[in-house]
Amino acid sequence: MFEQLGLIGCGLMGGSFALALKRAGLVKRVVGYSKSPSTTERARQMGVIDVEAPSALLAVSGADIVLLAIPVSATESTFKAIRHLVGPTTLIMDVGSTKRDVVDAARRVLRDNVGSFVPCHPITGKEVSGVEHADADLYAGKQVILTPIERTLTIQLKKANDVWTALGCHVVQMSPQSHDAAFAAVSHLPHLIAFALINGITQQEQGKDYLSLAGPGFRDFTRIAASDPQMWRDILIANREELLLQSKVFQQTLQSLEQLISSGSGDALQSLIEQASLTRANWRISSPKSQK
Repeated sequence: MFEQLGLIGCGLMGGSFALALKRAGLVKRVVGYSKSPSTTERARQMGVIDVEAPSALLAVSGADIVLLAIPVSATESTFKAIRHLVGPTTLIMDVGSTKRDVVDAARRVLRDNVGSFVPCHPITGKEVSGVEHADADLYAGKQVILTPIERTLTIQLKKANDVWTALGCHVVQMSPQSHDAAFAAVSHLPHLIAFALINGITQQEQGKDYLSLAGPGFRDFTRIAASDPQMWRDILIANREELLLQSKVFQQTLQSLEQLISSGSGDALQSLIEQASLTRANWRISSPKSQK
């Protein structure tokens, strides 16, 4: 059990982690800080946190476990704000959707204490944000990717693994580079496509009329376009190199399909559709093997 969780960012992800930790009996006290005082106050009223901290530094004071549940663009400034209270016995984790930029920020700021930081990415979330949507079950049964570096302390890595496992998560370990390459393909590009599709339709003169005719398939395909704009702005920019590589691959496959449609090559078009259909039909969410 941990004595105190220092929660920086009391929104959906951070609030859900605090609730899950409390329900599992893994923490005695939660001290929370958010940039918006009203968010922190609401989190206390809901029982997500026990004490409101006026700063990120004071949220970390006395904490033996710290979670950064903030936009990835705020990671470096947050590390700067708390670094004076980070020691080798403090477990620090984040929940960011990109990892190389987060790791780079930790190296620059935490320096000798970077070993206390275990970068994490829980594969979960909602299209809505805010502490009012915090859910103790948000992480249960979900994958959590840990991306330690060569200086990550073994004891802190084990603690991180044990915490997420105790919350009912499937823990996977891979390098920050492998993580960002993989999620550019299976998460960041799909969001980019969803944003582009919605904007492409609505920018047309009859776009609103087209949307009024859309059915469940369109709803399911574009669900992620309703995601938090600021968070996804940060993610897409932070992982732009890998994302743009995946975008080029997508454009090439799209052009191949377009050429077959243009030429009326029905058999070849059907073959590519069957290939995609079979792959999707056989796909199941599972825990991949650890990658270096």
